[in-house]
Amino acid sequence: MQMEATVKPSQKPPSNVLRYERHPLEPLFSPKNVALIGATEKMGSVGRTILWNLISSPFGGTVYPVNPKRSNILGIRAYPAIADVPEQVDLAVIVTPAPSVPGVIHDCVDAGVKSAIVISAGFKEIGPEGFELERQLVREARRGHLRVIGPNCLGVMSPITGLNATFAATIARPGNVGFISQSGALCTAVLDWSLKVNVGFSHFVSVGSMADIGWGALIDYMGDDSRTKSIVLYMESIGDDARAFLSAAREVALTKPIIVIKAGRTSAAAKAAASHTGALTGSDEVLDAAFRRAGVLRVNSIADLFYMAEVLGKQPRPTGPKLTIVTNAGGPGVLATDALIQNGGELAAISDEAMTQYNEVLPPQWSHNNPVDVIG
Repeated sequence: MQMEATVKPSQKPPSNVLRYERHPLEPLFSPKNVALIGATEKMGSVGRTILWNLISSPFGGTVYPVNPKRSNILGIRAYPAIADVPEQVDLAVIVTPAPSVPGVIHDCVDAGVKSAIVISAGFKEIGPEGFELERQLVREARRGHLRVIGPNCLGVMSPITGLNATFAATIARPGNVGFISQSGALCTAVLDWSLKVNVGFSHFVSVGSMADIGWGALIDYMGDDSRTKSIVLYMESIGDDARAFLSAAREVALTKPIIVIKAGRTSAAAKAAASHTGALTGSDEVLDAAFRRAGVLRVNSIADLFYMAEVLGKQPRPTGPKLTIVTNAGGPGVLATDALIQNGGELAAISDEAMTQYNEVLPPQWSHNNPVDVIG
């Protein structure tokens, strides 16, 4: 028996999930339906994994597998081409070989598809031939104002709505951190870590080589999204439109923290990044100054990125630079003070009221100052 994968009424997203009348990228993150072009039943394939993820994490809409050789896939009715799908499609996920993708985008535009995720690799990261394919992809998409994530990416998750348009092993927990990464492998590493430490995400985006949608558009969208309280980025290149990134970051950073780890600081790493996503990384000194000017906080290690994501996901946003350090050993308190001051923070003064309360519960030998050394 064939069927179309539609979630039951009880599985529909909550009423506070905003639809795309609000922002041009809403069809990408909260689609009413998804077409998977290149869907297959082959075990271990990307096409099967994404289909399974789409139907096993209900997002409130219909899933349409597209495959010219199959009438059904995993028991769901399949269609020969995007033009045969019986309703206008919000999001097309494309997993066909790279040479076919410009033609698939052409067909999506003709069918009125609103957004697309190109999972396929084999574009500008492989050289001139792939660069030309990517140019054709963009030309076709812009003919119909079709917005595209990718190519060469893991896909997109919106855990709050239940959308899992990726080939990751599982969906992230829902939360309030927006995560955007140029590396699909780093996405899966962050995902594995977040499930262990119970950090949730509003959106989880692998951008790949950013042929169309880049940092600026995504930061603008997440800045406008009430469900996203902070934004964390893994960046190898700023992309072709640095102005859009800086403009969006400068505006959004006024109300939401933006944390970035920028890879490719050395010439060797920059060369590696070019072979990864086909991107030129740019002058690190210039980018560093640009981040500071835009109000973006830069970290230098993956561990720091993890820690920042955890703090932003679980704690209220600080209202200023002042901090109270509590320790049961003097040495670590001194080290923590150095780290705080060197990174632009300040030690908060202890109020008379707090001092009285400390004296009531702490040993007489406590430090009577900040850091608050409660004694071993």
